[in-house]
This record gives sequence, structure tokens and C-alpha cells, in this order.
Amino acid sequence: MNSTPQVNDESGDACSGAYHPDGLRIELATSAGATPSPSAERLERAEPLGRVEPSERIEPIGPVTPVAPTPGGPGRAPPPAPDTLADDLVLLEGGTFLMGSGDGSGFPADGEGPVREVRLRPFRIGRYAVSNARFAEFVAATGYCTDAERFGWSFVFVGFLPANFPPTRAVAEAPWWRQVFGADWRHPEGPHSSIAERMDHAVVHTSWNDAQAYCRWAGVRLPTEAEWEYAARGGLVQKRFPWGDELRPGGRHMCNIWQGTFPTVNTGEDGYVGTAPVDAFEPNGYGLHNVAGNVWEWCNDWFSPTWHRTGARVDPRGPATGSARVIRGGSFLCHASYCDRYRVAARSSNTPDSSTGHTGFRVAADA
Repeated sequence: MNSTPQVNDESGDACSGAYHPDGLRIELATSAGATPSPSAERLERAEPLGRVEPSERIEPIGPVTPVAPTPGGPGRAPPPAPDTLADDLVLLEGGTFLMGSGDGSGFPADGEGPVREVRLRPFRIGRYAVSNARFAEFVAATGYCTDAERFGWSFVFVGFLPANFPPTRAVAEAPWWRQVFGADWRHPEGPHSSIAERMDHAVVHTSWNDAQAYCRWAGVRLPTEAEWEYAARGGLVQKRFPWGDELRPGGRHMCNIWQGTFPTVNTGEDGYVGTAPVDAFEPNGYGLHNVAGNVWEWCNDWFSPTWHRTGARVDPRGPATGSARVIRGGSFLCHASYCDRYRVAARSSNTPDSSTGHTGFRVAADA
């Protein structure tokens, strides 16, 4: 990875808006292991969820040095995206592959199956998820304000909050997700936190809308769901994970997921209790890092549990309309006891303006 910029820890005036009580989002994908998208009717007042004991807590990291103002703004074209972005894109030849899963290990409502033969044209896709450093370059160049910053809050996992954090509203079906005012991509655990020491980690608290804005600036796009799965499989045929069928071959940790007892104890045996650097762990056969675990990744497609049963088999783009967009890959909060969506065929969804502390994205481009 290249040298990383410093990040302005303060949101600009454009991001100083108050909470929009009626504007935010949610349908939970399933009751088990769902990714939350916030709406007033699905939130409830919550008391602390008992003691959560990760192997390390994320503590405040202190102030960071602001970046100098960067030209840009209304009526002025933003500076170009860094040329080095092209170096992070892998050219894949495309062709035919078997998409989906039929082994019954997923949630029926997710619509992983049936296994079907899909053909793709050549395309390029990021070796890494977009990092905090990359996203900081985009924000510095454009002054972009994320959905979480506009709404004034986002969802944070309860185990990352300070012990004295006051009770806040939680998702009824997943009380470990807490509404935290001031949580955003710069402050992943809320105002007390910073990304100063995590510039090489995957950016989080980014909505589908935010990912699209980044892509427009960088001259790229989000991958289709079919492209994402083809790339994540790394050339393997119908394996559970990007590296094979065994979660820990030879006892090695291959991805960043929950270790221990969810949601109360994370031993951090894989080296992380939260996000990891975007180049952590071994790449798959196509050179992609972290396509299992770490952070959920947005795809371009609208989500449907049934469209693909009879939909296009050549360069599928998903349904024409919908209410939620596809997310893939699982996250550092996934655990087999309640959510094994770090499998390569697993899928979920969230509404386009939703953001959480475990959702980011990687980019793609035409060949």
C-alpha cells in the first residue's frame, strides 16, 4: 500500500447537520446475524448488553493533524483520483463459473441457490477493499459528506463502546448494534474514536450511496454481485471459502471473523477484534485480500432472493428495482454460531443509505 494521507478529524460545515428522524432506513435481512439499517420503528431503547470482553478495547487515539484545505467545491471539477488506483485493480478474464450454493448451509431468505452457470465478460476489480486512506483522499478532494455524517449517527457494535457509555437505542432484533451519534467513517466507534492509526484499514460507515460517490470520483464502479463472487472464488469451483473448504487449513487463520462466543467474548485469535488492514491475510487465487470477513462489501445490484432463479446468465446485473442493495463477504462480527455469511456464496443486503461499523466496499471497472 502507498503512503497514507493525514485525515481531518472534524467534519466540515456541510456535515454538521442534525439527526434526521425520518430519513434513515431499515429492513433486517434475517433475524439471525442481520446487518442493521436504521429506522425509528425498528429501534428501541436498550440497556447495556452486559459485559463484552474482547481481547482489546478500541480506546480514543487522540487528535490528528488536519489536512490543508483542498481546492474543490460547487462549480469546480474535483482533482483527479490518484493514478495509483489502477495499480490496485486486478484484470480478470471472465468466462463461465458456477455461482451460488446448494448445500443448504445458508439462510433460506438470502437466496443463495440454486447453483447456476454464469458467464462474465473480462473486468477489473480491486485487490483490496477501499481503505481509510483512499477514502480520505476522496473527501479531501471533493468535500463529500457521507450519509452517516448527514444523519448525525450510525450503528456501532456495543463491544467497542467505552464502559461508561450511556444507554442508547438499539436494533430490536440485534441489540448489540447501538445508535451512536457522531459515529462515521472518521470516528468508527463514535466521537471518542479516530482512524489516525487505522489509515490502512477498510473504511466503514459508508453507505451504498457513499460508495457510488467515491466510484464516480475515481472513475470506477461497484462490482456486480456476479463479478464479486467470481473474483472472490479465486478460480476455485464451488468451495466454501476463497481458499478451499476448510475454515482453518493447518490451523491457520485465513480471515478476520469473530473468535470466541458471540456477542460477549472475542478472543482475537485471528489477530483482530475489529477491522483489519485491507492487505491482511493471504490473498485468494486471483490476488484479492479479505473477500471473506473483515467488512461487508457493497455490490451494485438490487437485492432479491429469487430474481436469479430465472434471471440473466450472461453478465447478470440483478433486478431492475428494489429496496435494498446486495452486500457480500461477511465481516469481523460473523461467527458460525449465528451467521456464517463469510462463505463465498453467502449474501445479504441493506438499504442504500444505511451505514454500520462493519460495512465498506471495493471497486471494479470494465476491462
